Amino acid sequence: MVRMFDMMSEKNVIQNTKISANKITVSYGDKPAIVDVSVSIEDKSVTAFIGPSGCGKSTFLRCLNRMNDTITDCKVSGSIIFDGKELTTYDPVYLRSKIGMVFQKPNPFPKSIYDNVAYGPRIHGMAANKAELDEIVERALRKGAIWDEVKDRLEMSGTGLSGGQQQRLCIARAIATQPKVLLMDEPCSALDPIATAQIEELIAELRENFCVIIVTHSMQQAARVSQKTAFFHLGNLVEYDETGKIFTTPEDPRTESYITGRIG
Repeated sequence: MVRMFDMMSEKNVIQNTKISANKITVSYGDKPAIVDVSVSIEDKSVTAFIGPSGCGKSTFLRCLNRMNDTITDCKVSGSIIFDGKELTTYDPVYLRSKIGMVFQKPNPFPKSIYDNVAYGPRIHGMAANKAELDEIVERALRKGAIWDEVKDRLEMSGTGLSGGQQQRLCIARAIATQPKVLLMDEPCSALDPIATAQIEELIAELRENFCVIIVTHSMQQAARVSQKTAFFHLGNLVEYDETGKIFTTPEDPRTESYITGRIG
C-alpha cells in the first residue's frame, strides 16, 4: 500500500514537472560556469535560485530559454526537457515566446505602452485584427497589474513610466505571447521597496497560471515568494528543496553557512 502511494506521488511529481534539466554544464571558453546541474521544476509554482554573486544561478537561468546560445565561446552540454520535448528541438524564437524573460533592469522598448505589449503578439501572428490585438494587450496589462494605471495613456512612451511601472510593463510584455514559463533575473534589484512589494505581490498572483523561476540575491525575497529554492555555490547546485526546509533545516552545511551569512 505504501509502495503504491509512493508510486502515485512520484507520478504526480512527473506530471507536474514543467522543466527538467539533466547534467547541465556551461563553459565560457575553457572556464566552467556551472557543472552537472540537474533539477526538476514544477508547473504553477515559484522556484527561487539563490547564491553568492558569480555562483552560476543566472547562467543556469539563461539556459532555460537558450539565451546562452547568443554568447560567443559559450558551450552548453547536458539535456533540458520542456513540456516533454528536448529544448534544442524548439525553434529559438518560438521557445522564447513560451519561456518569457524579465531582466534585472526594466528595459521597455522606446515605443508606446501599447506597442511594447503588442510587439510579441504581432510577430507571432496571434491577432487577426486590431480588436483582437486590443484584447490581448488589455489582458496582458491586467495580468501585469498595471492596466488601471495606464489604460488612459496607452500611446505614451513606455520609457516615461516609473521604474516599478516599467518592470510591470516588461512583465506584461513577456506574458502577452501566452508563455508557459516566466524567467525573472533579479527583477527587483533596481527598484525601491514599494515597487519591490508590488512586483512580489504580482509574482504570487502569476504562479496561478505560470511556472515562475526567479533569480534573487535577497534571501528574504526567496522566502516570501517561492515554494521551492535552489542554492548555487561555485557553479554547483548544492541543494534544492521546499523553501521552508532550505531556510530552516538545510541538509548541506554550505547552505546553512550562506543563509546565516558566513559565506557569500
